[in-house]
Amino acid sequence: MKCVDDFRLLLGKKEIVPIIVGGMGVDISTAELALEAARLGGIGHISDAMIADVCDKRFKTTFIKDKTKFYKLNIPNSDKSIVKFDLGLLAEATKLHVAATMEAKRGDGLVFINCMEKLTMNAPRETLQARLSAALDAGIDGITLSAGLHLGSFSLIEDHPRFRDAKLGIIVSSVRALQLFLRKNARLDRKPDFVVVEGPLAGGHLGFGPDWAKHDLATIIAEIVHYLKNENLNFPVVAAGGIFTGSDAVSFLENGASAVQVATRFTVANECGLPDKVQQAYFKASEQDIEVNNISPTGYPMRMLKSSPAIGSGIRPGCESYGYLLDGNGHCSYITSYNREIALHPNSKSISVKDKTCLCTHMSNMNCWTCGHYTYRLKDTTHRLADGTYQTLSAEHIFKDYQFSTDQKIALPDLVE
Repeated sequence: MKCVDDFRLLLGKKEIVPIIVGGMGVDISTAELALEAARLGGIGHISDAMIADVCDKRFKTTFIKDKTKFYKLNIPNSDKSIVKFDLGLLAEATKLHVAATMEAKRGDGLVFINCMEKLTMNAPRETLQARLSAALDAGIDGITLSAGLHLGSFSLIEDHPRFRDAKLGIIVSSVRALQLFLRKNARLDRKPDFVVVEGPLAGGHLGFGPDWAKHDLATIIAEIVHYLKNENLNFPVVAAGGIFTGSDAVSFLENGASAVQVATRFTVANECGLPDKVQQAYFKASEQDIEVNNISPTGYPMRMLKSSPAIGSGIRPGCESYGYLLDGNGHCSYITSYNREIALHPNSKSISVKDKTCLCTHMSNMNCWTCGHYTYRLKDTTHRLADGTYQTLSAEHIFKDYQFSTDQKIALPDLVE
């Protein structure tokens, strides 16, 4: 009976343990988590989601405080079109986070950064280019393009000296999305080094519409593998979303995938950036406590715990401080919903916004509890302690359980008294 360790992911001439820890944003996938994956011979992700905010918390910088102060007078104004990021400071924050991570890297694995196209930041093209270029400048091993089709993203860095050196990949949820990406980038003569195929059971934002439940990861993987073979294209396919055990991973590795990307089980790792109370909420969750809703201003469905404080919150939009989801004209669907409720309840001291959420502020405060479909199974991966809480695990334990387990077994950690 095979285990994940019987396979290897080939990137160029480098052999990698075919386990990739996904890039959960706003420092949920911390540098410490990514570095453990790399030390163990796999691939770890950090994320550039709200990277200035992450730097402030990690390095005691004042990017967010200074931005808030600069735009302070605009806070009462519903028009956010003037609120933009200083591209030089954005690049500085990216370089700071990436460089510190890469300097600490040990082992034979790699560290990638997850870059979301939907972080439009009131200047979609310019801010994405600044983030991508700065990550390459700071020595990141590779970039995974997520949350969007990224039809023009490669062209933003085609003149960068590391454009053909760093590993570049994209997350898709259908063969059509991959076809569109390849067609758009054909003139660059630069194929992706890997493609992550994310299915409907993944955590956070989903690359599907309201019919997400009708889709199946194994089917999408088979379609993409077949397409690549017919087109004589040879780059690794990475399966992602709902892969909870090493045996789950092996089933994809035996059917055309070159690696798996996993995240849900690492949300309860000691190295994860989630606060303890959130990790305990994940452990205690039942299947009925998880929902896919449409409250994200990105327009994508989003899977999260129903108990997330972000749901129904009427918090004032934090665009002057954050503004990561403002489109090219300074709009965000949460602002529209918030202003609607203010107009309907002009004398109310607090309001509730049901249809959208201020994703920026709530992500910064760790109040948007996004999660994978199988989060309710996390309680079965560890021990329940005498006080009713659950024991968190080391990233190394989780990684090695994926790597060496067979027959759908999950190894429990040593009990900590």
